[in-house]
Amino acid sequence: MIDITRRHPATVHLAQFFEFGHLVDSAAREVSAQFKALAFGLIEFADDGPELTACLRKLVEAKDCAVRAVIYQPGE
Repeated sequence: MIDITRRHPATVHLAQFFEFGHLVDSAAREVSAQFKALAFGLIEFADDGPELTACLRKLVEAKDCAVRAVIYQPGE
C-alpha cells in the first residue's frame, strides 16, 4: 500500500473511507476492496487537487451504494 501521510489533508481524509476491515459480510468486503484498490491507484498516480478530491468523494458515494446493494435483503 502507498504512503499517503504527506498528501493533501483532503486526500488523507477521504482515503479513510475506503477501509473495509469492519465489514463482516464477505460480498461487501470484496466489493469494498475493489473500490479501495481503485481509490489508492488514483491517489498513487494523480496529483492532489480539486479534481482528485471530487473523484474520491464520488467514489466513496459509489462504494457506499455498491456495498448497500450487495447486503440488501428485501423485506427486512
